Amino acid sequence: MEAHLTVTDVAKRSGFAPSALRYYEAQGLISAARTPGGRRQFERIVLRRLAFIRAASNVGLTLEEIRAELDQLPEGRTPTAADWKRISKHWRGRLDDQINALKRLRDGLDSCIGCGCLSMGKCWISNPGDVAALTVDPPGAAYLPPLLRRPHPRV
Repeated sequence: MEAHLTVTDVAKRSGFAPSALRYYEAQGLISAARTPGGRRQFERIVLRRLAFIRAASNVGLTLEEIRAELDQLPEGRTPTAADWKRISKHWRGRLDDQINALKRLRDGLDSCIGCGCLSMGKCWISNPGDVAALTVDPPGAAYLPPLLRRPHPRV
């Protein structure tokens, strides 16, 4: 087993495109050494960091939040179970909020998705005269729980 991985190897193992790996490196989320020819070489630990980035972005953390969490990990050694447990504590509240918002969405899907479109009879009750057009900020699905209306982070 080789000590270092190429960009191609890391892309295959992690599921991230090489361009994403270069971006994450430029953002300081992962690091790579360089060969004398300038090619990137990653230590295997990068796969754990990338798995963390994937999970954190799926939970809804922004790149800034992901960076702050990764900054808590030790440099030069593989994170332990205690390291991951300490970091994941910050996610519990966010996950609980998302679960509750998704339950409210699920329970309301039969009658309305909360978009404020006035296309269904219930919308005349929830959004008479299209008041959502005047009051909703940011724009979008006016009656979805706010957590579910956040713009999707571009990663």
